[in-house]
Amino acid sequence: MTTIAADQSPVAAALAGLPRVVDLLAARAEEHDRDATFPYQGIEAVHEAGLLTLTVAQRYGGPGGTLADTVRVLAQLGRGDASVAVVTAFTLLQHAEQARVAGWPTAGYRRLLTESRRGPALVNTLRAEPGGQAGAPPATVARRDGDGWLLSGRKTYCAGAEALAWMAVTARTDEPVPRVGTFLVRGESEGIEVDPTWDQLGLRASASHDVVLDAVRVPSELALGLTAPRSGRAGGPARDPAAPPGAAVTGSAPENPVSAAELTRAWHDLALSAVALGVARSAEQWLVRFLNQRTPANLTEPLGSLPRYRCALGEIEAQLIGAEELVNGLAPRVDRAEPDAVARTGPAQLLATRAAIAAVQQAVSLTGSPGLSRRHPLERYLRDVLSSRVHFAPDESVLDAAGRAALERGRRP
Repeated sequence: MTTIAADQSPVAAALAGLPRVVDLLAARAEEHDRDATFPYQGIEAVHEAGLLTLTVAQRYGGPGGTLADTVRVLAQLGRGDASVAVVTAFTLLQHAEQARVAGWPTAGYRRLLTESRRGPALVNTLRAEPGGQAGAPPATVARRDGDGWLLSGRKTYCAGAEALAWMAVTARTDEPVPRVGTFLVRGESEGIEVDPTWDQLGLRASASHDVVLDAVRVPSELALGLTAPRSGRAGGPARDPAAPPGAAVTGSAPENPVSAAELTRAWHDLALSAVALGVARSAEQWLVRFLNQRTPANLTEPLGSLPRYRCALGEIEAQLIGAEELVNGLAPRVDRAEPDAVARTGPAQLLATRAAIAAVQQAVSLTGSPGLSRRHPLERYLRDVLSSRVHFAPDESVLDAAGRAALERGRRP
């Protein structure tokens, strides 16, 4: 485990270990990508550095890492291995949500923390379903069974599926008036099967397979936030009915409170954007080495000496600086629960992801055939950054919500 100096906070100690972890991830990333194998050693390295529990609240004995800390960590992990960064992100988001709203029962969360001290304890929310539509109640069903529930259904895009210690599964009850909630399920529970469906272009080591639940037993105390489905508000995406309870967050402005669900989305938007930007920075770093070393037969100096290539590299740099400033600037404001900042994370995610994708695509275009060769990591960066879209709402949904919000502002006196 990470050794903490007397004058060093737990967050600072974890951040100090980042460079070594990134190097370890980068050394194995190509192998796991090629074979589509889960990076257990990489996750272990993240855990050993204290990064996997960075956002555990101080009241639980954790470092109490903020969103600003989280985006910094995930951007660096994205430089090493995007798949490890994505799996790490979802665990950090779970701990951060518990720090804000304490949705997990105390005994259950203490058990998770105990497991986290023994080794990596990955957690993820399993929400997406094959053919599912935004705003529709989940098809996964929870049926009453004595003093507990039996959970049945299929979840898709479950990052880290084969290695999850806990799964927070959204489901509806089979009651006459169905309720929707989150059911905490041990990854080793009887009735769980991981269906290896993940065979995507990128993020191939993230093991984002389907999880099939067949009458998985869940104690009553691990069924959270059971409520009737709620509709969204005009001007923004629909609230997730399975989000933990909590109408507002302490510290938000009384006249315009920020809901727990809105903060959850804001953390997700910026955390996953940071991963994409980390991938783009690795692509730029590889491009810089290429331009400094590549001297075609018809030239006497490397490509980097040509103004055309320097300007193209400058375009990449400008795009990434803008996106990083946006994400890093919003993160501390979200930590303060500023309503304006929370409302802007959806468009910020869209812009940051577009910038990351454009930067890597331009890097590939500048390098030609070498950039597309599997002998080099640039083509993997391109596949990973393109595949990052799977973790976000469709562009049109984000833009429609932003447009509605703008129209609503225009109608105010």
